[in-house]
Amino acid sequence: MLSLRKAICIILLVCSCAPAMEPLHLSKDGRGFALSNSQKPFIPWGQNYGHPDQLIEDFWNTDWPSIERDFRYMRSIGTNVVRVHLQFGKFMEGPDRPNRAALDRLGDLLKLAERNDLYLDLTGLACYRKADVPPWYDGLSEKDRWAAQSQFWEAIAGQCATSPAVFCYDLMNEPFVPGGPRKPGEWYSGVLLGGFDFIQFISLDPKGRTREKVAHEWISTLTAAIRKRDPLHLITVGLLPWVKGWGFLSGFVPEKVAPDVDFIAVHIYPEAGKPDEAIAILKKFAVGKPVVIEETFPLSCSSDDLRKFLLDSRGIACGWIGHYSGQTIQELIARDTTQPARPNLWLAWLKLFKEMTAQMTSPQIQH
Repeated sequence: MLSLRKAICIILLVCSCAPAMEPLHLSKDGRGFALSNSQKPFIPWGQNYGHPDQLIEDFWNTDWPSIERDFRYMRSIGTNVVRVHLQFGKFMEGPDRPNRAALDRLGDLLKLAERNDLYLDLTGLACYRKADVPPWYDGLSEKDRWAAQSQFWEAIAGQCATSPAVFCYDLMNEPFVPGGPRKPGEWYSGVLLGGFDFIQFISLDPKGRTREKVAHEWISTLTAAIRKRDPLHLITVGLLPWVKGWGFLSGFVPEKVAPDVDFIAVHIYPEAGKPDEAIAILKKFAVGKPVVIEETFPLSCSSDDLRKFLLDSRGIACGWIGHYSGQTIQELIARDTTQPARPNLWLAWLKLFKEMTAQMTSPQIQH
């Protein structure tokens, strides 16, 4: 009888016969990524995807054509990785009951990605909007919550295991281990950005464990769930940056996390006039595993600052992911004529992204 790993390898090999899509793995030198069949280097250069005030599940049943259009457009400007954020409440009807319709829609998204030669960074367990979180979920104990999270990831991996379009499974966006006990049900930071709370606690009480041990136990638990169904695709977790005066405030320390993941994913938004400081922060995540800057954007800096940061980060990082909100460069330019006084960060980013695509994805200059 074929092992699960061998069976999936055979299926991926068959899928990858189409010339536009090969599955990915770590490169042989352990410093980046490569296409599994040709062994050509692969440099992630992509976008976090959503629409203004909307996550993908908000509109993938009512406006699928816009997703098709967005994927085609992102590919046309050089994107090769799209990060999508999957909400726990949309995929789980109960602690051990996945939503079949949502999984089927995810299957449609994988096929769309394959047709457009785009790889998906599948970031899971999203609870960014309180209204979308099932009340029963926040009432669970740590053990039961981790068990429900494991059910989520096992279901996702089962849906995605045979697709060559998976770049990685990101276990959670910016997880946090508390330094001490929190109130019952207080799983979120309460700090909103654009109406979303992007930080989630993985425990409410360390109970004598170090924060690093809690992080290790949690990653190991969810990784085991994924590996039940998918032994091949890469696994990571989206980390908050090191903060001056606070250090690794989330409790996820890169040197401790590195053995548990396939690569390090970190979120860094340079401050105005301080691209060198952002590089110094990035270097703290270079701990012997490939590093992907999974979120960046000219949120608090100029395009020139971000350009310098991106260029100087080559050789430390081997992949970069910004943001796309569903509006093309042409549409954003047209909007600028009606709202000239408002700084258009989206337009600045997309122009920079398109301009730098060839430069940032050239394998000859990454090391």
